Amino acid sequence: FKGGDTCEYLLSSGRFLGEKVWQPHSCMMHKYKNSEAKNCLIDKHVVFIGDSRIRQLFYSFIKLINPQVKEEGIKHGNIPFEDKSASIKVDFLWYPEVNGSMRQRIKSWTEGSVAKPHIIVVGAATWSIKIHNGSSEALAQYKINITSIAPLLEKLAISSDVYWVLQDPVYEDMLSENRKMITNEKIDAYNEAAVRILNSSSRNSKAKVKVFSVSKLIAQETIMKSADGLHLPESSRDTNAMILMNVYCNKIMKPIDGSCCQPQPPLTLIQKIAFCFFTLSIFGYLIISLIHRNNYRKNKSCADLESGEEKKPAISTPNVSTLEMLLHCFCKLGLIMTYFYLCDRANLFMKENKFYTHSSFFIPIVYILVLGVFYTENTKETKVLNREQTDEWKGWMQLVILIYHISGASTFLPVYMHIRVLVAAYLFQTGYGHFSYFWIKGDFGVYRVCQVLFRLNFLVVVLCIVMDRPYQFYYFVPLVTVWFMVIYATLAVWPQIVQKKANGNCLWHFGLLLKLIFLLTCIYFLSYSQGAFEKIFSFWPLSKCFELNGNVYEWWFRWKLDRYVVFHGMLFAFIYLALQKYQMISEGKGDPLFSNRVSNVLLFISIVSFLTYSIWASSCKNKTECNELHPCVSVVQILAFILIRNIPGYVRSVYSSFFAWFGKISLELFICQYHIWLAADTKGILVLIPGYPMFNVLVSTFIFVCVAHEISQITNDLAQIVVPKDNSTLLKRLLCIAGFFSGLHFFSAMQDQSRH
Repeated sequence: FKGGDTCEYLLSSGRFLGEKVWQPHSCMMHKYKNSEAKNCLIDKHVVFIGDSRIRQLFYSFIKLINPQVKEEGIKHGNIPFEDKSASIKVDFLWYPEVNGSMRQRIKSWTEGSVAKPHIIVVGAATWSIKIHNGSSEALAQYKINITSIAPLLEKLAISSDVYWVLQDPVYEDMLSENRKMITNEKIDAYNEAAVRILNSSSRNSKAKVKVFSVSKLIAQETIMKSADGLHLPESSRDTNAMILMNVYCNKIMKPIDGSCCQPQPPLTLIQKIAFCFFTLSIFGYLIISLIHRNNYRKNKSCADLESGEEKKPAISTPNVSTLEMLLHCFCKLGLIMTYFYLCDRANLFMKENKFYTHSSFFIPIVYILVLGVFYTENTKETKVLNREQTDEWKGWMQLVILIYHISGASTFLPVYMHIRVLVAAYLFQTGYGHFSYFWIKGDFGVYRVCQVLFRLNFLVVVLCIVMDRPYQFYYFVPLVTVWFMVIYATLAVWPQIVQKKANGNCLWHFGLLLKLIFLLTCIYFLSYSQGAFEKIFSFWPLSKCFELNGNVYEWWFRWKLDRYVVFHGMLFAFIYLALQKYQMISEGKGDPLFSNRVSNVLLFISIVSFLTYSIWASSCKNKTECNELHPCVSVVQILAFILIRNIPGYVRSVYSSFFAWFGKISLELFICQYHIWLAADTKGILVLIPGYPMFNVLVSTFIFVCVAHEISQITNDLAQIVVPKDNSTLLKRLLCIAGFFSGLHFFSAMQDQSRH
């Protein structure tokens, strides 16, 4: 850990990921859009002073504001640029040498009431080398001139951002004859002089000229692609301009995926309260543990000195009390949440941008599939979608999704479309599982609902508090929660139709189908009526849960993307349970699901359907168009997979315990990855061990999986305490939870008011 000044790293170090993606050391660089650049630079005046290389940087910079700008105009003269819509002025001033003229121009900004530029970018040297044929006298004069300019630049740096651009290396073999005297040895000497002299007299850290040395590293990799050996190729210039934009704008715009130059966010009121609560829990648990240990020691059997026999203790080891278990859970959770905060809110650990390659996605996929097949065991039961099988399904899907996220594979459309099917499959299981439970058990009690809601939402609520993120940010949990309530409402609302009732009269089956048709109609209406959907979720308190960035559009988009798949899961469960009841399927160990002929036909259709969907997804060219079709066709591959996995008896009778283990903690894995495996709210990658990418992934993954497993256990333990089976006790707990959320809303309102 070298300190928290990521600006220094951004300006001085980094490496290329691939050919064109620049990765600063220790932090993430945001790619600014034109609108973002304008918002950042509104009412600002930016000045570039120097030679033709600085002019190139000037053009790349203004293209971030207006991409339509063409590199026209006087080459050896001043070039003005103005964006009147945002009141932005960017000027290039032609001063190819560090001399008296440049000094006079800089001095004019330090005197009197002259308006100073907000950003000043200066750099020059190659003209001095060229005009004076690389003489040592020219270098000596350069040092004298920089020495005279340095105090002026430091004075400007008190109120403005001042950058000195070091000279990039040249590609000597490509230089024309009149530039042959510009050698890399000479350039290094000039750069060394500039670095030594600048800031040498400044004792005020705020009055420092920022040395823009990263362009040297970029040029070393790309100068051989230069057209003349002197000027950088366009892609390198654009990278330099983007770095400059990040240095100035990140602290203003605070982009999630731009951790460079962003200060650590201050603790909110709610975060401070959470910190106090977890601290008290830790101390409370330690005190109770010490008291219990001392009591146990006092009552422990001691040797009878006379007979040499041991006396039995009068009191046995005390059972763990509810309070102690509660404090124990919150103690562990507090330590885990501290790790979350340090990873993704404090500027302690490094973060890097993702960079996709086919090998970074497909090699880990092959590896985990081999591991999964290696850990194959017999299932306890051979029913379709039995518990071991659904855990296995969740497990391998979650691992694939994790690899997809860390490799940045969302940029590759065929992979994106297949991952969308995996997310849909999770929701399909939600529809299938909850429908099956309510249909078979007929249990619509409050206890069941509270247990499910607690297990789904506990971790997310804690993270919303600790990480200062809205509920909708963890979009999958709100999605699953809402669909659970939809399933519950569909089956619980009068008339309650369950399997026991339907067995007595077949007409109840038609009543249930009518309910499902009504649900499908509602889904169809809301998916094509964005206004109605937004009105429903814009009412308080729903708006507090489902708004992101001030509106519910993101929630509507996420809901719409997989709008039919939960219904498909419910319908599949209904048909499967009906076939099971009428003994139309065989679920014995090793038996095919249907007769051999029917099984073979269905298996062939399933394989063809599975491959057909994959071919269609792989041929997708437009993400928007494919997303429109996805809700209707994703069920094809899901059903195909279920039939392939369950029709052959020998396949249905085994499962992968490796995948099933991960499946049991899949929800925790999905949520925890946001902050302690990935970084910057999934936009980047957490770096615990810099310089060793593979070792870093191994270590961070091990910690991440252990934490997810521990949180799963904490959630299960707390669920037993917070959601008891006794109705009167449960009612009291619900009142306490309502009070907790009321307090949370009160403090949130205070927090919002203080921010505004």
